[in-house]
Amino acid sequence: MKKLFTFIALMLLLSTGTAQAQERKFSVYAVGFYNLENLFDTCHDVGHNDYEYLPNGANQWTPLKYEHKLRNMARVLSEMGTDKLPSSIGCAFIGVSEVENAKCLADLCAQPPLAARNMQFCHIEGPDQRGVDCALLYNPKLFTVRDVKLVPYIYVLPEDSMRATRGFLTVSGTLAGEHVAVIVNHLPSRFAGSFYREEGGRQIKLVKDSLQREDPNVKIFIMGDMNDDPQDRSMAVELGARREISDVEDGGLWNPWWNVLASGTGTLMYQGAWNLFDQIIISENLLNRSGRKDYSTLKYLNHQVFRRDYLFQQEGKYKGNTLRTHAGGQWLDGYSDHLPTVVYLVKEQK
Repeated sequence: MKKLFTFIALMLLLSTGTAQAQERKFSVYAVGFYNLENLFDTCHDVGHNDYEYLPNGANQWTPLKYEHKLRNMARVLSEMGTDKLPSSIGCAFIGVSEVENAKCLADLCAQPPLAARNMQFCHIEGPDQRGVDCALLYNPKLFTVRDVKLVPYIYVLPEDSMRATRGFLTVSGTLAGEHVAVIVNHLPSRFAGSFYREEGGRQIKLVKDSLQREDPNVKIFIMGDMNDDPQDRSMAVELGARREISDVEDGGLWNPWWNVLASGTGTLMYQGAWNLFDQIIISENLLNRSGRKDYSTLKYLNHQVFRRDYLFQQEGKYKGNTLRTHAGGQWLDGYSDHLPTVVYLVKEQK
């Protein structure tokens, strides 16, 4: 079921420097995150400001457009992870944001590329005023769910007592025979001010610390649209996700996307410059530190911003930018204003 990477075994053989070393076999897994950019159905959800995504709303969101959106999202989700894994496998799980409700998720998982893998989802309706939530899609052949909870984002200032936004979807489960936990996030927007994202980073750390108290061996993935770059205070200070593996403390976190952004690659473009808001941050026990090559348990292999030509505008003023669903008041039949991210993991077969 899982693709073996014999080139990894060859690299390890060469690193031993002995002819007696036996070939070792490894299984590779992929996990991802994708902001779906407003996956709304065409019906009004009471209590939510979803009016622009109705047939008579500003976006004239018809069943035809909704079906196209589902098809486009399923294409991307099904191809994530396939640069290193067979097209029939892809990611073990994918965190998503900006999805309206469970109906949208069920319709998404029913799309042929995802239905072929029997993709399932974890979702708890949140309090966001627009009605957008986070969710986790997963392949039940690769990932088994143990527990799902939604930890609320707490507004700490008295003047914000009536506000509500996305919480932290926390899913505990089993991957490669090991206990892992995923925290899927969508932090407050750039318009809200950095204070609210810094508070979000602090609250994510509290969730992470709680998971580690329950099981010190749990392997944690913190993923989401952070609305901040890796070097911003919310991620680097409040959450404490380090830039270099050598700087990660016991029980700490590593953010592999810091150096990716520094190299000029991002996940969304604003005024001609790349940001990298879509991050997958991993716990220290997923790392091989100090040059060790121990893959007896699940370990980090590498990471990528998922890119395909069809995700970008190919001509015109905005050539090279992401191909969105809408832009300039027009339906582009595109994908998202964000690019997905993927982390690959490896474990030696017994």
